[in-house]
Amino acid sequence: MANLGVIGAGSWGIALSVVLADNGHTVKVWSLIEDEVKMLSEKHEHVDKLPGVIIPDSVTFTTSFQEAIHEKDMVVLAVPSPFIRSTAKQMAEFVANDQLIVVVSKGIEEATLMILSDIVEQEIPQANVAVLSGPSHAEEVGRRLPTTVVAGAKTKEIAEKIQEYFMNQVFRVYSSSDILGIELGGSLKNVIALAAGMGDGLGYGDNAFAALITRGLTEIRRLGLEMGADSSTLYGLSGLGDLIVTCLSEHSRNRKAGKLIGQGKTIEETKKEVGMTIESIDNIEVAKRLSEKLNIDMPIVDAVYDILYNNLDPNEAVDML
Repeated sequence: MANLGVIGAGSWGIALSVVLADNGHTVKVWSLIEDEVKMLSEKHEHVDKLPGVIIPDSVTFTTSFQEAIHEKDMVVLAVPSPFIRSTAKQMAEFVANDQLIVVVSKGIEEATLMILSDIVEQEIPQANVAVLSGPSHAEEVGRRLPTTVVAGAKTKEIAEKIQEYFMNQVFRVYSSSDILGIELGGSLKNVIALAAGMGDGLGYGDNAFAALITRGLTEIRRLGLEMGADSSTLYGLSGLGDLIVTCLSEHSRNRKAGKLIGQGKTIEETKKEVGMTIESIDNIEVAKRLSEKLNIDMPIVDAVYDILYNNLDPNEAVDML
């Protein structure tokens, strides 16, 4: 069995630690917060972010990057996307040549418009960087409900290694070489999920919801193809699959945020009530800039941006769409 590290003790990092521990691996989870490490070590449960999910004893916790990275067969990078670059910079000195780092966060860097795996490669050039994504809420993964994801890697051998570490009876891992497509699907769907939540908050029905998902996927595909992604990726688990689950599920922070905004809450009120990272609010400016840079028509993205930042009334936005 392998010796693995997880950087990030949020709900997703903890859920994946449970998967890896269930497969017989030894897992060391890093958190920046000493009180969080103490709580996890004592209770073996993240009582705030993943209550009810008991973490196996083979998972231990640390605030030391060296302990979480040194001589690990694979390191899972699970911090929120705005902190990927700063975390990667701090990790770099502890990462060995060709050490496998799997990015499981979703997002695009606002300042550079770079996908997360490219950021990690830039900051840790000696690493072997891959991604894991798909329709996979931490709440269900932690409860060991059936889940299917896709590993994106540059070679078949790396993808198979990721599959070997993660895959079990309830957590199935497919593979792909289209890292760009996987990351774009996982990032841009958050914006569409925010719009879906707004529709729910406004009281619109299933017809509008279905139209939103369908046209949202069309916008994601347009942008993805222009950037060089594979169409089949965007119709797969990390595109259509992730879009459906994020728009549909009550677990979705992005859908919940959109619903609150649709009900008249401000962005700040929404962030406070959700209480966790809302990727769509971080990603909407990125999506807007990419569409303008590449001259891609993305009316749903435009409408969400105008609702958030230009005081567009959500009902008026629906009429416009």
